[in-house]
Amino acid sequence: MTKKIVLAYSGGLDTSAIIPWLKENYDCEVIAFVGDVGQGEKELEGIEEKAAKSGASACRVMDLKREFIEEFVFPTLLFGSVYEERYLLGTSMARPVLARGQVLAAREVGATAVAHGCTGKGNDQVRFESTYAALAPDLEVIAPWRLWTLRSRGDLIDYIEKKKVPCAATREKIYSRDRNLWHISHEGGALEDPWNAPPDEVWMLTKSIAQAPAQPRDVRIAFEKGVPVSIDGRSFRGEQLVAELNAIAGEHGVGRIDICENRLVGMKSRGVYETPGGTVLYEALKALKEIVLDRESRAYLGAASIKFAQIVYDGQWFTPLREALQALSRTLAEVMTGEVVVRLEKGHAIATQRRSPHSLFSEAFATFERDSVYDHKHAEGFIRLFSLPSRIRALKREGKA
Repeated sequence: MTKKIVLAYSGGLDTSAIIPWLKENYDCEVIAFVGDVGQGEKELEGIEEKAAKSGASACRVMDLKREFIEEFVFPTLLFGSVYEERYLLGTSMARPVLARGQVLAAREVGATAVAHGCTGKGNDQVRFESTYAALAPDLEVIAPWRLWTLRSRGDLIDYIEKKKVPCAATREKIYSRDRNLWHISHEGGALEDPWNAPPDEVWMLTKSIAQAPAQPRDVRIAFEKGVPVSIDGRSFRGEQLVAELNAIAGEHGVGRIDICENRLVGMKSRGVYETPGGTVLYEALKALKEIVLDRESRAYLGAASIKFAQIVYDGQWFTPLREALQALSRTLAEVMTGEVVVRLEKGHAIATQRRSPHSLFSEAFATFERDSVYDHKHAEGFIRLFSLPSRIRALKREGKA
């Protein structure tokens, strides 16, 4: 029986070469799997025909946008998780939902193997294969970049030209981009030298500060139990809300970062990211947490967010620890209902107003004016006990204890 292999397919240079390579090196039928996580109509246009011309027997396109945002992005947002203090994890969150969809497609067609086009240098190979291991450990995993003799972009172009596979790739040193509904990443090309400032043509979702409107814009985000549900009073499902915010915030130059991050495999990588809508949501939810969470809860969630970011970045989504941490965040999110106004101005997103029925802020206690609920004398005993260890240490040092 001919082996069936389901390939995670993008239509780019790597996966266009992988289809004929698999058929050449395995007695197999190749089914291309495309997960739509919001990479855009231009990238998906004609992808079934492209896969067929590359030699695939079929191409399965699965709409994963809602699953991606509501099941992966929003739980990460709830933690406020960022990797190495700046990266909002756009690619990292997309890989497990894509790999899960690929496994589902493999089950539906009776495949015995799955394949991907990730290189042996990157994080994505770990993210895809960790998902396969958790959801379908019986499937064979084929990673051509770890097997074939092709070593460069030029080698791949030579190969597909020889196989008469249509592809728009060129031999120029160009940017490597990954786009989904949450963000777009840019790597390679001029960005490979950290001393090079990102050229203006790199940016695709955000305006420069010089081009951004002079007048700021306020956007009002409503949350229910930590999940964003509306913008300026208009309700949206997750994927619609993110798309709407991307357009609004990108116009004001919000959401650009330039980072040299530590890859899971050990090397540093320079990446330029645009996450306009996500940047606004992070700022808004952070402001809401400020008024609804007590100090210890907020601090604990903040500490856990660092670990959660590492779990997501390292491709460990389908693990007991991620499930346990997410249960913690859901409990704390019970009070994260309210509204926040974020001002967008020249590349900045700053929360300026927040309110919630669960707010712990009390003007009666916090006021600098006269009040009748707080006795200032009570502070003396509190301070004396709070500073008692320091007092004892000083007395011991002076021989007076």
